[in-house]
Amino acid sequence: MKKILSVILLGLLTVFLAGCGESLPPNVVNTLDDVRGRNIGAISGTPSERVADELGVAWAYEGTDELMFHLRNGTLDCVIMESTVAAELVAETAGVRILSEPLLVYELRFAIALENRELLRAVNGALDTLRQDGTLRGFSDMYFAGRPFTYVPPEDVPARPGYLSLAVSGNSPPFSFRDVYGELRGLDIEVARAVSDLIGVELRIIEYDSWELIRAVRYGRADFALGWLPDEVEEELINISEPYAVAEHVVIVRR
Repeated sequence: MKKILSVILLGLLTVFLAGCGESLPPNVVNTLDDVRGRNIGAISGTPSERVADELGVAWAYEGTDELMFHLRNGTLDCVIMESTVAAELVAETAGVRILSEPLLVYELRFAIALENRELLRAVNGALDTLRQDGTLRGFSDMYFAGRPFTYVPPEDVPARPGYLSLAVSGNSPPFSFRDVYGELRGLDIEVARAVSDLIGVELRIIEYDSWELIRAVRYGRADFALGWLPDEVEEELINISEPYAVAEHVVIVRR
């Protein structure tokens, strides 16, 4: 009963704030230089949470409604989020805006165990094919810009025995998340499946917490992981594929 009342109260307060723009606390983050040291919100388990933790005091939330509520009422000074998701959220939330300059732009790559050079070569070859035929661009447009795209698996690739396993976090939209039916979806999963199709093997998905992904690859529990990989991890612990997409993080603030 208490949980239901809390949800109702949160909804009523959100509606009240939406209709009373003058009641919003003043914005204190106007440039990227203002972000450091602030109370920063992010979706739990996403790369944005790691960035927030490096720049200030990170506050992680499971959903965007709660995140926007705390930004608007002043509990948070700003929010860090992937740009496509942020644009959609700001378009439907009164009293907030995105800073004009992106906070961080980075390439997305496969992480593969150091000893598995053969798989690295196969993945890079498949990515080159998917880049040339427009599949990678199609996936990026679908998950970053909401444009329709239909992936058609190749029909002339001979099947091989075995499978490839993907380590993925299920709480990092639009890269990996569970849809309304509980199925894992997202850019990373689509790309991994297309690469596996070209190699000729089945893809199996294993869900881990975000901090466990690299460890799963290093210790052989998964063949690869996808996503943002800091430089120190790239150089010391794992092999890194050619990029399959470019991601951008932005800062949301009060108007």
